[in-house]
Amino acid sequence: MAQSKELAKLILHFGWTWVGLLAANNDYGQQGIQPISQEIIKAGACVAFTEYIILGQSDRNAPHIVKVIKESTAKVIVVFSLDVDLVPVMNEMLIQNVEGKVFIANAGWSKTTLLLNGNYFQALSGTVGIGTSYRVIPGLSDFLNKTHPFTSLGQNWVKLFWEQVFSCKFHEKNSTSALESAVKVCTGNETIESVKNSNTFVTSLKYINNFYAAVNVMAKALEDLKQCKMGKGSVSLMKCTNIWNFNPWQLLYYIRNVRVKLTTGREIYFDENGGTPEVYDIVNWQMGTGGSMESIKVGSYDTATSVGQALDINSSLFLWAMGDKEVPRSVCSESCSPGYRKSAIPGKPACCFECVQCLQGEISTQTDSIDCIKCPWDQWPNSQKTSCLPKATEFLSYEDVLGTSLAAVSVLSSFTPCLILKLLRHHKQSPIVKANNYSLSCLLLVSLFFCFLCSLVFIGYPHPEKCLLRQASFGLVFTVCVSCILAKTIMVMLAFAATRPGSILRRWTTPQVSYMIIFTCFMLQFVLCLTWLSLAPPFPQYNTQTKPGLIIVECNEGSPIALWTMFGYLFLLATISFIVAFLARRLPDSFNEAQFITFSMLAFLSVWVSFIPASLSAQGKYTVAMEIFAIMVSSWALVICMFLPKCLIIVCRPEMNTREYLMKKIRDQNKTNGVQILNVENHSESI
Repeated sequence: MAQSKELAKLILHFGWTWVGLLAANNDYGQQGIQPISQEIIKAGACVAFTEYIILGQSDRNAPHIVKVIKESTAKVIVVFSLDVDLVPVMNEMLIQNVEGKVFIANAGWSKTTLLLNGNYFQALSGTVGIGTSYRVIPGLSDFLNKTHPFTSLGQNWVKLFWEQVFSCKFHEKNSTSALESAVKVCTGNETIESVKNSNTFVTSLKYINNFYAAVNVMAKALEDLKQCKMGKGSVSLMKCTNIWNFNPWQLLYYIRNVRVKLTTGREIYFDENGGTPEVYDIVNWQMGTGGSMESIKVGSYDTATSVGQALDINSSLFLWAMGDKEVPRSVCSESCSPGYRKSAIPGKPACCFECVQCLQGEISTQTDSIDCIKCPWDQWPNSQKTSCLPKATEFLSYEDVLGTSLAAVSVLSSFTPCLILKLLRHHKQSPIVKANNYSLSCLLLVSLFFCFLCSLVFIGYPHPEKCLLRQASFGLVFTVCVSCILAKTIMVMLAFAATRPGSILRRWTTPQVSYMIIFTCFMLQFVLCLTWLSLAPPFPQYNTQTKPGLIIVECNEGSPIALWTMFGYLFLLATISFIVAFLARRLPDSFNEAQFITFSMLAFLSVWVSFIPASLSAQGKYTVAMEIFAIMVSSWALVICMFLPKCLIIVCRPEMNTREYLMKKIRDQNKTNGVQILNVENHSESI
């Protein structure tokens, strides 16, 4: 059992996780290989195959065993058997030309001379084994040299030893057996020196250390029993036992507690499991200078020392298969590098796996990671998925080319309403300015000026105050703008309707009515925005879901219902203006004001209807850029449709901007349409 555990530790020391097991199918092999398998599996390694040398078969099942070894991807095979049982397998390996495998030998054949010859170099080169460390017993060599079957004490025992070492038989006087006559006769002239290096002699001597230790343990236990003092005797009787009259179990008490140091330097004692400290030699089979393999000691394993210091190996002394210096690898699957994780293969041992790259947002920093680790919310894996890096933030900034371009266009566009307003003020007494309600036109231009500038609130880092004000300011400014157009539209209808004889609408054509329309429309939007900002105000948020690996800093509008209600209200005002202007497009208007309003509202509605699907498909800063684009395009649509024709007349066609031209055109329209308009001069200024 102890030897099996040391073999397993030796395997794990070299990092082999995929090994084959081979053992004799007797108690010796099975009881030796099973603990190895258990220790290997317990440590996380795997067994590629387990085969047995069937001693009952003439070929020892060698063809099948060698076929399994040859086809297996395992480079390391642990063999727990005796040397004679392994010979047929080695012969079969030579027949099938199997090489490149590393065998791990137990003490049963790690130092054998039976396999240490040149014939098996191809198969067994680089073999690593573990064997009992034999220490020289002082005086043993002299004792053996002086031993003689006819002169030494215990002649019967010496003769048995002699017959085994020299493979001979002492002649018995009364024996006339034909079999005995065919056996070599021991003469007593044989010498121990002639067989000191033979396999038989080495095999015989390997048990002498154990016999020597057992005799010393027994002698020390008897001595302790004899020198027992009252109160320190057997546990059961708590008294000393007579040395000449004791039971075996009484001596066992002293054997368990014995501690004796041999002349070889080895200290013997028993642990709680009844085991004794062992020192094993780690050997490596290498080609010697004489053309045969040699078992070279490359380390040791002392079970008496602490776990971390028990194994002592000199790696520089190793020579592996075919003289290679590098430790061979024996794994079912190659290690997974950082950035990957191990994924089990169904039906395969744990050592056989696939390397799967970590999922999006995950990393692995170690080799052979079982699981990947998720990066923090504000970090993202690098391209190799081995470390987490801070995520880049995205928002429409002034440093961005897109943000800079939109800001520049917004500021430059805001000058246009200012220039038009200055032009109208300079010609405020002209008929075209009077006919289009100078005060409403000024209010509309001021609101358009702020419409262009409100785009700037959407650019830059979304601070809380920006998020709170940007949609509300946009909604309120555009409400004033659209309300002015709605008021102009309604006033156009009322002005022409009031010119009919007996009309009661004359009193509704005053400027105060238009202001009341604007104020009412504005207040409804203001109450809506105030309620929105009070109950569910917008706030900045970090969006990590839309674009993996990127933090989108954006404004959460707080209440989507309130946002779309605000847009819906603007859409309603624009739709009403469009409908009223469309119905009034054929009224006799000198400057086609109703037609201009119709076109402006049509362009305004088209822009914002297109914006809705476009904004839903955009992501990140492009959603904000899309809204800014819609603001500027719709503002430009109003500027162009409402004021460009008037500005062209004022600047390029001044002859059309006269009272005479206006009255002449109205009379021509009246004749054409058959409509009599009364007091046109008075009402034209209120349009």
